[in-house]
Amino acid sequence: MKLTLDKILGGFLVFLMVLMTVAVSWQVFSRYLLQASSSFTEEVARYLLIWIGVLGAAYIAGQRQHLAIDILAPKLSDKGRVRLRRFINLLIIAFCIVVMIIGGGNLVYVNHILGQTSAALGMPLSVVYAVLPISGVLTVIYKVNELLNPKTYLV
Repeated sequence: MKLTLDKILGGFLVFLMVLMTVAVSWQVFSRYLLQASSSFTEEVARYLLIWIGVLGAAYIAGQRQHLAIDILAPKLSDKGRVRLRRFINLLIIAFCIVVMIIGGGNLVYVNHILGQTSAALGMPLSVVYAVLPISGVLTVIYKVNELLNPKTYLV
């Protein structure tokens, strides 16, 4: 399951990056060569960057390549490292559930109810903020998978 999720999420992130590159390139082309700035590309690039950053954080958490201060783990036995890793994963899961899924879901809901839209695109801001609970769910899936496969702790 993890490999499938990695491929789908990685491919989606590449797709978003290509879209952002096209949007920024069009903005530069239209501004400097056509002398007429495109009104929507800056907003598209901004929202794509948000999605890439937040979804990328979930992807990196699933790859266990996120930034970490590794002072305590090397001093512990293998059993102690497994316990520490479990504790850290439980903290990450709790954070994702409370902040990203519940908090992000509330943010999406409030923006949907208020009907807030972006200035240039007229797109509902709830779509932009939807990346928070999506990323939270993905991170929880990755971390639960890691909890169920403790052999990955010592790699």
